[in-house]
Amino acid sequence: MTSSTEPLISLTDTHVVHRARSGGLFSRDRVYALTGADLTIAPGETVGVVGESGCGKSTLAKVLVGVQRPTSGTVAFGGRDLWTMKPAERRAAIGTRTGMIFQDPSTALNRRLTVRQTLRDPLDVHRRGTAAQREARVRELMALVGLPKVLAEGLPGQLSGGQRQRVAIARALALEPDLVVADEPTSALDVSVRAQILNLLLDLKERLGLALVFVSHDIQTVRRMSDRVITMYLGRIVEESPADAVLDRSRHPYTRALFSATPGLLAPIDPIPLVGPVPSATRPPSGCPFRTRCWKADDVCAQAMPEPVAAEAHGHRFRCHHPVEGDRSTHDLVLQAARTTAAPDPTAPGPAAAATAVKETR
Repeated sequence: MTSSTEPLISLTDTHVVHRARSGGLFSRDRVYALTGADLTIAPGETVGVVGESGCGKSTLAKVLVGVQRPTSGTVAFGGRDLWTMKPAERRAAIGTRTGMIFQDPSTALNRRLTVRQTLRDPLDVHRRGTAAQREARVRELMALVGLPKVLAEGLPGQLSGGQRQRVAIARALALEPDLVVADEPTSALDVSVRAQILNLLLDLKERLGLALVFVSHDIQTVRRMSDRVITMYLGRIVEESPADAVLDRSRHPYTRALFSATPGLLAPIDPIPLVGPVPSATRPPSGCPFRTRCWKADDVCAQAMPEPVAAEAHGHRFRCHHPVEGDRSTHDLVLQAARTTAAPDPTAPGPAAAATAVKETR
């Protein structure tokens, strides 16, 4: 991680609320996709984002690269509010300083454009260099991501899944961005090529000095790739933890439950049991959104959302009225949660559910 004190991008009390049609023709629900997000990303830092399906990971990713305008709050890029810039200035800032790698390269790439055309397109749009310099940059990008020259005139349908994702990565890097957001970049790939793509991303990050936001349902991979891990639940950031502390020193009950669901092979444990379904994003619970499934919840949790609390480790923050003790083992938490959930609260919504499963966010 860089030692720079100036954040590359920062979110302050950022909200994204969608209107979704429900029931009748004129009836619309509000979907709270992102609520009160506060986040800073430093140059060269790798931030992992984890959480269940529908927790807001992809919405956060789109906000970071300027694809999604927040309903309220501030998105500052290089110290300037992104959404108070003039449209042309904002497009230039977002187009040249950020890149995004999408989940499925087969749909992210235009099937009618060759690899050469795909990589040259951002250079043409932003008028980078002469025609000869753009062609040279295309060749440089292909070499950078390990694509052979013979594929330059190939179409996406003629490439393997791993090759298509390498093209998508090269396109994201075409304009030498400061920040790259990878939204589930390996979930559509065969297991045999996932490690290759992950290693490529790590290598490029180090060689180019990129800030990388890595969104994934594979939380063990996120932990190994990241400097810092963000845990999201129902549109909220509930914990930020140094990656080396997230497994056994995280303080939020949900983070502990999430990581217990994918234990390591050398230390298998039962997952922490949670009760009840994930609440709806259109009608989130009062107070802490996790309280309807948390074994530590009480009346205080229903009254107000906890304020961020700084833990002992630098850069470790969490939102919880009753945090897990820093030295409490996951095995102890499994036993504690099992005792608490053995007799479910009759007021809790829904039947008892299986332990948290880690799913991808769409």
